[in-house]
Amino acid sequence: MALSPTHRFGQIIGDLLEAAISPLLKKFADDNGLYLDHKGKRPCRSGVQCTWVDDNGNKHNLDYVMERGGTPTTLGTPAAFIEIAWRRYTKHSRNKAQEIQGAVEPLAQRYRNSLPFKGAVLAGEFTEGAITQLKSLGFSVIYVAYSDVVSAFATVGIDASTEEDTPDEEVQAKIGQWENLSSADKESVARSLIENDESQVNAFLVGLKLAISREIEAILVLPLHGHELYATAISEALALLQDHDESSLQTQFVRYEIQIRFTNGNQITGKFNDRLSAIAFLEQYR
Repeated sequence: MALSPTHRFGQIIGDLLEAAISPLLKKFADDNGLYLDHKGKRPCRSGVQCTWVDDNGNKHNLDYVMERGGTPTTLGTPAAFIEIAWRRYTKHSRNKAQEIQGAVEPLAQRYRNSLPFKGAVLAGEFTEGAITQLKSLGFSVIYVAYSDVVSAFATVGIDASTEEDTPDEEVQAKIGQWENLSSADKESVARSLIENDESQVNAFLVGLKLAISREIEAILVLPLHGHELYATAISEALALLQDHDESSLQTQFVRYEIQIRFTNGNQITGKFNDRLSAIAFLEQYR
C-alpha cells in the first residue's frame, strides 16, 4: 500500500534526522575503536534490520548500536544503544517514548554488566513529560524542536510546516520540492537541522565519551561466611541483631560479593555462590 503524502513527508524528515546524526556517530565510533551497527546487511546476522535479542528471546530492532569488539563478521558487546525518532504531534510523543523504552531497556538489562550508554535523538513535537520519562530512565536526549526542523527546510526554500488538515496536494508539492533538490542541498539541510542544537549534541557526545571510556577506580571483594539470620517481622530482626555475637567465629562460606567502581561514577555489583562464577565475572573487565 502506497504511503499517503503526509506519511511520506514524515519519512523524509525522519531519514533526514538520521542523515544529520549518522556521520557524528560513525566518527565517534571510529575515533574510539567501536563498531557501529545499524540497518543494513551484516554477515554475522540475518536480514537487514539492526536486531538484538533480550534475555527472554525477544527481538528488538534498533537504529544504532555501538559495540566493543564488533566487526562485520563478529557480534561485539554493546557499548551504546541509540534510537532516533520524529513525531509531528505531541499526542504521539508519549507512545514513542514508551516504544523506545520498550526496545532499549530489556537489552540494557541483558548487557547490564557492560553498563551500555542509552541515547535518544528526538525531533518534532515531544512533550516535556515524554522527554522527562526517558531521562528518568538514564537516557541522554537530543531534542530538535519542530521549529528547528521547519527552519532547516526553509534554508532551501521549502515550507516544511504541516497541520492535520493540510491538503495532500500541498504536502505532495513539498515532497516534489525536496526530491528536486541536489544532494549537496539535502546535505546542507541535514547540517542545519542540528546546528541550532549544537550544545545539546556536544553534551550528548560528552556523555557518550564518559560512558565508553570509563576506567576502573576500585574493586571490592567481600567473602561472606556464617549463616543467615531469618525473621518475618521487624521486632524479630531487631532481636536477632541484639543477640548476635559478633566475636563468634563464622566458618561456613555463604557467597562472594563484588563491587566494581568506575571513574565516571558508575558501579556494578555482583553476588556469586562460588569462586569460579566470581572469577568469570571479573574476567569480563580484565
